[in-house]
Amino acid sequence: MKVVIADDEPLARERLRGLLREAEGIEVVAEAADGTEALHACAEHAPDLVLLDIAMPGIDGLEAARHLAAFEPRPAVVFCTAYDAHALSAFEAEAIDYLVKPVRAERLAAALDRVRTFAAGRERSARDDAPAVRSHLCARLRGSLRLIPLDDVHYLQAEEKYVIVHHAHGEDLIEESLKSLEEEFGQRFVRIHRNCLVARHEITGLRRNPDGHTQAVLRHAPQPLEVSRRCVAGLRETLKHL
Repeated sequence: MKVVIADDEPLARERLRGLLREAEGIEVVAEAADGTEALHACAEHAPDLVLLDIAMPGIDGLEAARHLAAFEPRPAVVFCTAYDAHALSAFEAEAIDYLVKPVRAERLAAALDRVRTFAAGRERSARDDAPAVRSHLCARLRGSLRLIPLDDVHYLQAEEKYVIVHHAHGEDLIEESLKSLEEEFGQRFVRIHRNCLVARHEITGLRRNPDGHTQAVLRHAPQPLEVSRRCVAGLRETLKHL
């Protein structure tokens, strides 16, 4: 089980690390001193579990947990805090457990057992159901992350090794390929060009420009987008069913 420890107190992180050394099958893959660092660590390492303090500077533990809920795969969250007043908020954030500092070895062991049970149940669900689909895209900014709801995305445009996400609140770069996004979100987006996917609900129609090229007219784009010749027939067929 891969674990990220997030706490702004070095001694608290050291204590948890020491307790985890006694647990079987545990690997601490990263430590973080605040919520922002925790989100970056989770984006990089895809941990199974985050041991998360609540009272941290900047993005606190509760806000970080709400962001983690959009990650895929979603890590389990166990809060470790000096205060028991946040228990209700913690479980509203769908935490697996809530440990009060100083964390005792037996309580941590019980929490790890709960996480293992949670993970086993999720694996069974994944086998039985269709694969989970993300509800957000994640853009990495300087020192932070921006979570972009898929419902806000107008279109995706490849630009060298990045993809530009054009959305309701502006533009952001993400480090994913257009091909992988099409495979994951093919029911939501339609390809109009080798370098462009458009949200199906954004397309209002097609038109020809003076040069005879087909363009897609979007609800929330100031200019129509070029449609490649190889995509025209498929796009026309798609529009019949929108």
